[in-house]
Amino acid sequence: MILMRYAIIESLINRIGVLMLPGTGVEVPMMLQFEWYNFVILIIATVCITAGGYVINDYFDIKTDLINRGKVLVGTKVSRRKAIMWHSVFNVIGVAAGFYVSWKAHYFWFGTIFLIVSGLLYFYSASYKRQFLIGNLIVAVLTAAVPLLVVLFEWAALYRFYVVNVAVMPELDFLFGWVGGFAIYAFLTTLVREIIKDIEDFEGDMAYGRNTIPVITGIRASKIITASLAVLTIASLYFVWFYFLNDRITLIYLTLFIVIPYIYALYLLFSAGNKRDIHRASNLMKMIMLAGIFYAIVVKAILSWNLIS
Repeated sequence: MILMRYAIIESLINRIGVLMLPGTGVEVPMMLQFEWYNFVILIIATVCITAGGYVINDYFDIKTDLINRGKVLVGTKVSRRKAIMWHSVFNVIGVAAGFYVSWKAHYFWFGTIFLIVSGLLYFYSASYKRQFLIGNLIVAVLTAAVPLLVVLFEWAALYRFYVVNVAVMPELDFLFGWVGGFAIYAFLTTLVREIIKDIEDFEGDMAYGRNTIPVITGIRASKIITASLAVLTIASLYFVWFYFLNDRITLIYLTLFIVIPYIYALYLLFSAGNKRDIHRASNLMKMIMLAGIFYAIVVKAILSWNLIS
């Protein structure tokens, strides 16, 4: 969220010159308008709701985690009662902070987003993750929504301020395009990792009747689905680079830090002889997701130093 705001959105709007009213007739660069302290509250809301989701997920996964991982936190170091308490505390703080920051942004109804996500994470753990594909899609969509939250709140603040303070209001929809690219990448990579995790957790899911992709289609078919999504992700990255960026720095970064690790993750998955190998592929997907996020720093460097037009 921090990288989306300061590396992507700020870098992009700083390149836009506007004539302020009343002004000297000299263009000045656009600046971020969503207050930094409200942005911190937005982060807190997101983190708390996510934490609540993790707690309730551990609460419902005690039996399967004992089979898949051999250990659990809830029921051993943390009682089930305390887990429910912490789930409630995190969600109350997260939803309250979400409504507060939405009110400060003058769009109080934005707060319903946090309320809906809180409910989705509960029902995901209680039911949806046991259903074919639905649970995977929910996690992927919610992950993709995180960067979109940042641009949603910042766009609202930018529009409210500049629409009445500049001679000509610039078009800002392109911000959703840039951040949306990160969101789509987050969606696809999260979906890939979720399927890999389901392959890793096949034994526990099978034992307790969960209708995950590997349980329904089989391990081999699940690996093929994973590979197909990986190929789609890689192809989309090169497509965006070729048609919208076409710079050498991005090409090198994508190839070295995303594409090659992606191919290696698939190699680990298809050559896996045991659960440990699949777990390595899952962990590598975390690094690939992180590399995608860190591309925001590359974008900031490119824009700050005018390395491409």
